[in-house]
Amino acid sequence: MAVEKMSVAKALNESLRKALDTDPKVLIMGEDVGKLGGVFRITDGLQKDFGEERVIDTPLAESGIVGTAIGLALRGYRPVVEIQFDGFVFPAYDQIVTQLAKMHARALGKIKMPVVVRIPYGGGIGAVEHHSESPEAYFAHTAGLKVVSPSTPSDAYWMLQQAIQTDDPVIFFEPKRRYWDKGEVDTEAIPGPLHAARVAREGTDLTLAAYGPMVKVCLEAAAAAAEEGKSLEVVDLRSMSPIDFDTIQRSVEKTRRLVVVHEAPVFLGTGSEIAARITERCFYHLEAPVLRVGGYHAPYPPARLEEEYLPGLDRVLDAVDRSLAY
Repeated sequence: MAVEKMSVAKALNESLRKALDTDPKVLIMGEDVGKLGGVFRITDGLQKDFGEERVIDTPLAESGIVGTAIGLALRGYRPVVEIQFDGFVFPAYDQIVTQLAKMHARALGKIKMPVVVRIPYGGGIGAVEHHSESPEAYFAHTAGLKVVSPSTPSDAYWMLQQAIQTDDPVIFFEPKRRYWDKGEVDTEAIPGPLHAARVAREGTDLTLAAYGPMVKVCLEAAAAAAEEGKSLEVVDLRSMSPIDFDTIQRSVEKTRRLVVVHEAPVFLGTGSEIAARITERCFYHLEAPVLRVGGYHAPYPPARLEEEYLPGLDRVLDAVDRSLAY
């Protein structure tokens, strides 16, 4: 068994390295992914080891990057595209939602689109405008795209490889403020399904459901609540499209309460769909309405105010108290 402690960033780098080494059809494309190794060094050393024809520095043209990846996929390649920051994805939005997402259906299933679009997302790093967005709901709403986000080094390592092996387009959201968090990665494990949620902490009084950067916050909230005698279960969703409603339902049938947490604005966020579905599925089990915790319905603020904007421990625990008060 090869268990190694590594950061999320290192796990992603090792995952890309293994994919390049295993399949000669895997290519990496993006701004500064080659010589620089990416602004977060996720692709560090890969161009040196695999060459400029497989790890490709592109112009600053997100629409062109994704459009080229679509063409490469048509020719049998498996492109892994890096969008340098979350807010830079919108010039490529047209290519993603009108071409990449629809090509398989347009061809009546005859064409596969094995493209991964990697997007560092979320706040918490003190960045300037357009560098701290959480646009996952835009893509989860688009049929034809799979949307996932790891929260641990182990999931970062395995989920990225699974995404690359998928014949459908995958939008792979990487929680950038967790890049430096460390954990154990078993590089010889047999991973579970890409879109299956996991119970990160068991509990009996209330379920916290989250993904990406908010899983750590929810685990901290559960630990804090335990000191007051409250037992919170934490479900790491891992996938925003499709969503593993069965795992959430099993948890809520046990705890009878649910709080959904994400960095993205609450208004029409992923939590809205989860709240609606779980209310339908668990109506006679729920002892309180499903509550949501997230960002405000406002543009992401300047860095000095982002801690006021981002959901933190206090806002999660406040929602827990409100739910338990019913």
